[in-house]
Amino acid sequence: MHVSTDAAKRRGAVRHADGKWRCAWCADDPLYVRYHDTEWGVARKDDQHLFEMLCLEGAQAGLSWITVLRKRAAYRRAFAGFDAVKMARFSVARRKRLMQDAGIVRNRLKIEAFVLNAQAYLRLRKEEGAFSEYLWRFAPKGRRARPRYLGDLPPATADSEALSRDLRRRGFKFVGATICYAFMQAVGIVDDHQQRCFAAGRRRRR
Repeated sequence: MHVSTDAAKRRGAVRHADGKWRCAWCADDPLYVRYHDTEWGVARKDDQHLFEMLCLEGAQAGLSWITVLRKRAAYRRAFAGFDAVKMARFSVARRKRLMQDAGIVRNRLKIEAFVLNAQAYLRLRKEEGAFSEYLWRFAPKGRRARPRYLGDLPPATADSEALSRDLRRRGFKFVGATICYAFMQAVGIVDDHQQRCFAAGRRRRR
């Protein structure tokens, strides 16, 4: 979860009205709170979920995550539940229709990227097996200091840069090192819950 402003970088975990301490980026919006509490940083091995999240992190480029989170249901409808086999076959006409879908971010390059990523994902699974096993090869080794302030979180790491390079080599789009690091945080490949956050250390695989 990358932040840019100096004020945000100095923020530590925040206590919410329910008495729980949460990461400073987690606003009071119930959707954001639920995402933070039940999903962000939970280690996942469900290939379809991982593919969905990689696409959505790419859709976030230039936007806030809450914008994409609010559109996730619409994205699932528009992109066949992130069934990569179906997405890989989207026709030019169907992709053009998606540009008229107000429920998603109507960016032609991002829509095209979803289809290209589905094709690349299918090739990768054929070559490497489970997507989850491939991704977890890029997990950081050893113990990492838990961030106290948002500014302690890097925009990217050597691991996310390595993942980005390999994904791009395989034909994926919108998978720069910063996007890849946000993805790794979201799906629990790294646990970046801040100090005092009640969810810190709950990294578990499912």
